[in-house]
Amino acid sequence: MRMPLAIIGPGRLGRSAARILNAQGAEFVLIGRGERAPAAAVTWLTVPDRAIAAVAAGVPPGGVVLHASGAADHRILRPHPCVGSLHPLMSFPGPEIGMPQTEIPAAVAGDDRAIAAATDLAQLLGFSPVEVPGDRALYHAAAVTAGNFATVLLVQASRMLSAAGVSQEEARALLGPLAITSLKNAIDHGAAALPGPVARGDNEVIDAHLDALTQLDPALSSFYRALCESTRAMTTK
Repeated sequence: MRMPLAIIGPGRLGRSAARILNAQGAEFVLIGRGERAPAAAVTWLTVPDRAIAAVAAGVPPGGVVLHASGAADHRILRPHPCVGSLHPLMSFPGPEIGMPQTEIPAAVAGDDRAIAAATDLAQLLGFSPVEVPGDRALYHAAAVTAGNFATVLLVQASRMLSAAGVSQEEARALLGPLAITSLKNAIDHGAAALPGPVARGDNEVIDAHLDALTQLDPALSSFYRALCESTRAMTTK
C-alpha cells in the first residue's frame, strides 16, 4: 500500500512542511535522504540540488515524483514517468526559528499529472500555486534577485549611513521602513513608483554621492554607479 505523501529531506523546508502537515493531521512521512524511500503516491524531494538525481534514483517507481528546487528542471527526475516541481517562493529559516507569516506563492511545473499533484500539495500546505513553465534559470534568477539582493542593498546602504556617523544597527532600523515602503510601491506600480535623484535627473546630486563613496570605498562607488545606470535605463524607456 502506498503512502499518500513522502517528503525526503528534513532540512529547513522539509521540517517546515512537516509542521504544517502535522497541524492539519495529514498522512505523510518525512525521511532523510540516506533512508530507504517508501512507495508513495507523491514523493517530494526537499534536498539540495546536487542530491536530487541520486535521491530520485532511490524512489520506488509508480508515483508522482516532485522536487523543491527553483533552479533544476523537472526532467532531472527521469526516468520516473511522472515528474514535476513544487518550489515555494519564500525563505524558510526552519520551524525552530519561525514560520513565514505571509502569503507564500509556489511555482509548479512538470508533466500534467505532476502539476496537478504539485498544485494539490501546495494548497494543502497553504501555498498559492502558479504554473511557471518557462526557463528555470530565468525563474530562479528572478527569485534570487528578489530574495537575496534586497538584503545586499540594505546592508550596503547601512554601510554608507554608518560611515556618516550612525551605528550599523541603527542604520538598518532607520533605513528598513524606507526599503519596505519602496518595495510595496514597486509591487503596486513597478518602475513608475521610483523616486529619487536618478528618476528626477539630478546628476549633480549623483556626482556628489559618487565622490563621497569613492573616498569611502571605490568598490562601493562602482556598485552605486552601476545601480544608478540601471535605474536611469529603466526610467528613460
